[in-house]
Amino acid sequence: MTRRFRHWFEKNGFAVCTRLADRLGMKVKSVRLFFIYASFATLVGGFVLYLTLAFWLKLKDLIYTKRTSVFDL
Repeated sequence: MTRRFRHWFEKNGFAVCTRLADRLGMKVKSVRLFFIYASFATLVGGFVLYLTLAFWLKLKDLIYTKRTSVFDL
């Protein structure tokens, strides 16, 4: 059972770039490089977005502080 599952997964799961390249008429190397670059861009983009939002929230908290009375200026 495990051997059949592994064989099916290797046949259908690992040839994604090859099948996509054959269907699009491109080189397999180009498709693989695109997936690698896209994964790094997604990872780095998410991290940069997180840092940007954290910076803006911190800046907002520094500018708009809630004052309890008039004498807290």
